[in-house]
Formats: sequence, structure tokens, C-alpha cells
Amino acid sequence: MLVTSQPLFKRFWYPVLPMSLLAEDKPQSFQLLGQKIVVWLAAEGKPAAAPDRCCHRSAKLSLGKVTDGLLECAYHGWQYDGSGSCLRVPQISTDAPIPKNYRINTYACEERYGYVWVCLEDPINKIPELPEASDPEFRLIPEFYEIWNCAGLRVMENEMDLAHPTFVHTTTFGSAEHPIPEELEITETDYGLRATATLGVVNPESQQKNLKMDSYITHRKLEMDWFMPFTCKLRINYPNGLVHIVVNTATPIDDKSSQIVQFCMRNDTEEQTKAADAIAFDRQVTLEDKAILESTDYDVPLDAKFEQHMMTDRPGLLMRRKLAAMLSTV
Repeated sequence: MLVTSQPLFKRFWYPVLPMSLLAEDKPQSFQLLGQKIVVWLAAEGKPAAAPDRCCHRSAKLSLGKVTDGLLECAYHGWQYDGSGSCLRVPQISTDAPIPKNYRINTYACEERYGYVWVCLEDPINKIPELPEASDPEFRLIPEFYEIWNCAGLRVMENEMDLAHPTFVHTTTFGSAEHPIPEELEITETDYGLRATATLGVVNPESQQKNLKMDSYITHRKLEMDWFMPFTCKLRINYPNGLVHIVVNTATPIDDKSSQIVQFCMRNDTEEQTKAADAIAFDRQVTLEDKAILESTDYDVPLDAKFEQHMMTDRPGLLMRRKLAAMLSTV
């Protein structure tokens, strides 16, 4: 499956930039599903997104600047508001009307969870709902934002693949004694999948510090949600009441690469566990995943007959079936 060959993927929401990267006077460029876009802070500090192309002579708008929420082209100074209307053309007298066709298209764009989310066409879903993000008992910690050279579907399957930790996460939590989960239940939902599982793990000393637990070996109680097409939420419930949630989105840059956006939520405080320590452990885990995932084929076959499978592949196979069914209706 090549994501840029499937127009339906343009109708889903994706996080493209951390809000922290948007300076008030500087637009940012991004490539989403092969489309070059520009993102800026428009009126009242709300993010806006549009094709990275001026309607005048096609110059990249991301080379320009933002003045009072208006995106100004670096070529001739035309200025656009968050709806795409051109409000100022320096070469036209201030008392003359600006033609209505002097405008750029804009995309659906919202801020959520500290990131700018963009949908290139009429949305068919919502930005994933994460109740813990508005729960005062939890804090949200941005973890990392980087490009991986792999398909988003591979990342999603990996998030729910509970057979790989024994072999991939050898320095973090993988247990040689628990190559498969003790329990795994999967339910299809309107947004994708939900799974619950119990997995035996090993907690190294650094993780014991983060978890405030003395036990070297324990079990993770997992609640996993897959939001079509490329967002996963992994909620880990520990015996001492600590909850650590990882939210991971593989935003498709093109067929071969994904912008990985990851943040976590925890029901503890900075005094109990420093954010830097939680990030460091999760970073170690994700780098182990990255090394493997970047070796996989980016053209993921939705038809099960083209790869071999085992029982722990059930979540991934359901993902493929749901995507195949969705694409077949277009």
C-alpha cells in the first residue's frame, strides 16, 4: 500500500508540527502525503495551513514572514489571512479593491495536545480523543519529533505487536521468559481497534527509578487504541497505580518516510519523576524500534497472502483488513 496513491488518506487528521516550532513571525514548511504545505500563526495565534505556493508566481510562502497574523510572500509581499484571502498587495493602491481570485486554498487546521494537526481534504474522522490530556491528574510530556524511513502502518503494527519486545527491546523491558503476551483481547471500534493485554517484562534499574518500584520483573497491564490510520495510544497500568501513556503518530511525509510524533502522559509529578528521565527511557525504547522498522519494506501489503503470520499478528492483520475495506469503498 502506497499512501500517496490513496486519496482517502488526505481526509484524515495528522499532527505536522509542535506548536513550539511556530514563531509568531516565521512560517514553517512541511510535506504531508507528498504535498508541500506552509503552516503559520494566523489571527489570535491560531495555526493555519495552506499549499506552500503563492497564487501570484508560485514562490514558496514558507520563505516569507508573518505580520499581524498575515502570511507575507517573500517574492512580492502579497499578504494572506488564515482563510486564504489576499488582504494586501503592495503594488495596488490602498483605495483600490483586491480581486477576489487573489487567494490561496487553505486546509483544515487545529491545535491539539501541543501540536498543529492538518487535514488536506474534507475530514472523515476527528482528531483522536485522549481523555487524560484534559485530566488534571495527568501531565503531558512532549517526547520526540523526528523522521523515520518507514511506512506508518509498520509503526502502528509494531505498537500492538507484543511478540517483538523479547527480541528488540533487550536493553529496556523485553523479557526472554515472556515471548508472547499472557492475555490479548481485541475489539474493533468505529475509530479503529482497541486491545487489552498482559505482558511479562523486565524493568532495569533506570526504569525502576521512574516507576518507583523495586521489582526487577513485573507485568504490564496494557490498554491499546489504534486510531485510523496512523495513531496509537498505549496505556500502561502498573501495580503501584502509576499510569504511563504513550501516544505515537506516524504522519506520512511520503510513501517511504513518516514524521514520528510522540508524547506521553503520566499521573505523577515532576518531583516524583523528572520528565527528562521518562523521556530518556522511552527514547531508548523507540530507538530500538526504529533500527528494526527502517529495515522493513515501505509498501505494506494489505492482502495477508503476501506475508506470513502468527497469532500475535492479529492486531496488525485487523488493521490491514480495516484499511483495505475502507479503501475499497472509495
